[in-house]
Amino acid sequence: MAGIVNYVKESFGELKNNVSWPTWAEAQSLTVLVAVFSIIFSLAIWGIDTVFSKVIAFYFQLIS
Repeated sequence: MAGIVNYVKESFGELKNNVSWPTWAEAQSLTVLVAVFSIIFSLAIWGIDTVFSKVIAFYFQLIS
């Protein structure tokens, strides 16, 4: 159990002293960027899925 506690303490020390954190403005702009690209990517996948769905439905209409 002491090993786990030591590991957690050292992890917090690393995060506090050795990690270079972004500024608040930079974090906000990067968050917006990730949100925008996530929406664009999800819309692209939805569009491709819709097209494939219609193609497969058309194919099954042809063979039945």
